[in-house]
Amino acid sequence: MLMAQMGSFVPAKSVKMGIVDRIFTRVGAFDDLSRGQSTFMVEMSQVAEILNNATKRSLILLDELGRGTSTFDGLSIAWAVAEYVHSRKVGAKTIFATHYHQLNELEELLDGVVNCNIAVKEEKDDIIFLRKVIPGSTNRSYGVQVAKLAGMPLDVVERAKALLKDIENRNVMDLSDDARPRKKGKTYTQLVMFQEEIPTHPLEAELNSLEIDHMTPMQALQKLHELKSKLKEEK
Repeated sequence: MLMAQMGSFVPAKSVKMGIVDRIFTRVGAFDDLSRGQSTFMVEMSQVAEILNNATKRSLILLDELGRGTSTFDGLSIAWAVAEYVHSRKVGAKTIFATHYHQLNELEELLDGVVNCNIAVKEEKDDIIFLRKVIPGSTNRSYGVQVAKLAGMPLDVVERAKALLKDIENRNVMDLSDDARPRKKGKTYTQLVMFQEEIPTHPLEAELNSLEIDHMTPMQALQKLHELKSKLKEEK
């Protein structure tokens, strides 16, 4: 974009793009120790600056928002930022790279959103990145394979594969208490002198039955509103 706008040649067979007023990028991760800011705080500050200054004439490049916080927080922030960039308040041309597969749904929800992914060739346990962007969404990540390519000890890679398979079978998005591997052996429980049975609230069973990792942020908000309404009616 920058080369085309200054009248230079561009590394492409053909290119057609409009004039932009600014190019905003949010790529990489680092701490700002001198200011006492964490990686996540630096990221949020930079994203805030982009959202507050970008226009419909801008080009925005966003890479992996929400990595420095919990899975659900990061997903919610990434989803909200994507919606805001798409809205009339900004409406800028944007490339948004993410490993939150739930964001694939935005293509069906928002006009102008198109999913693309990086072509990968799989050979048994090995992968080859073809360095080609193709249309369509994907629900797979290759983090463990990349760790292997980076030279991670084989024991770590094999253990990561086993944990990943176990987590996927449990349908959880992060290493919760139930998914965390435990030591074998004795477990100890604190003795209680006076045990009182607490009746289960009707909404508790409904909450426990929810498959949160299969819900979109919008569905989760709607369900939360529904549960709050039920609780309000009971009171």
